[in-house]
Amino acid sequence: MKKAIVFDNSGTLTERYRAIKKIRTGKICDFISSLDLVEYKKNRALVVLQTDPASCIINARPDQTIYDFITRNNIDLGISYSNVNITKEEILNILKEDASKVRDIQDTIRAVLDRGYDIEICSGSGFILNIEKRMVEFTITAGGKLFPEVLDVVSELKRRNIDIYVASGDRKGALEKLAITINIPTSNVFATVDTKGKALVIRRLKRKYDKVMMVGDGLNDILALKEADVGVLTLQQNNKVHEKLLKAADIVIYNIREILDIKF
Repeated sequence: MKKAIVFDNSGTLTERYRAIKKIRTGKICDFISSLDLVEYKKNRALVVLQTDPASCIINARPDQTIYDFITRNNIDLGISYSNVNITKEEILNILKEDASKVRDIQDTIRAVLDRGYDIEICSGSGFILNIEKRMVEFTITAGGKLFPEVLDVVSELKRRNIDIYVASGDRKGALEKLAITINIPTSNVFATVDTKGKALVIRRLKRKYDKVMMVGDGLNDILALKEADVGVLTLQQNNKVHEKLLKAADIVIYNIREILDIKF
């Protein structure tokens, strides 16, 4: 019987640390989820810059606008999570009128690096856009550290002939580095997929495999948890849990190692 397990990244395989800057006040906080911020108000979207924060964004001219930085360097955008439909073209049109600077992103990069987290295996940097107000409300950088059990878990699953995939809202470069770190093919990575995109990944894999498990921790995993043959909610990150996530999951675990004990 052919089996596959699809993992989310941030909060599932990696312990996540996130710095969020509120543009209006200039304050940086680390105690709120970016997905919760998007959910809190309608017409918000979490946008990921598809470039390396450590080598590209941090060295960019800080006083240029985010729009100028993106267009001058031909940087692709990924819509990681949104509660409204929006295209990349619409995002650029909003950014063109927005005064937020690259400095606002760099501030969050430094906040994450100062805490010792790796910004190359997590979502990297981006911003939360208010589509109705046509403005950047927050800039964001996320970093991560592999949970200590991950390498052993992946190794054992591979020994059991279970194929491993990662589907995440994180940027492509970060997930490719993660794939190399945990020793799975980079072709088994689905980057910057939103809630519907993750469910589509599961649906497609179910055509190829007899059984597919989804393991995730956030609101953007909810449809994939429902779509999978077995949906596993992991609480190792120790964040506040939404009731609808608990209802969507077949199994709840508190450490990624518990995956090995699930009859699958």
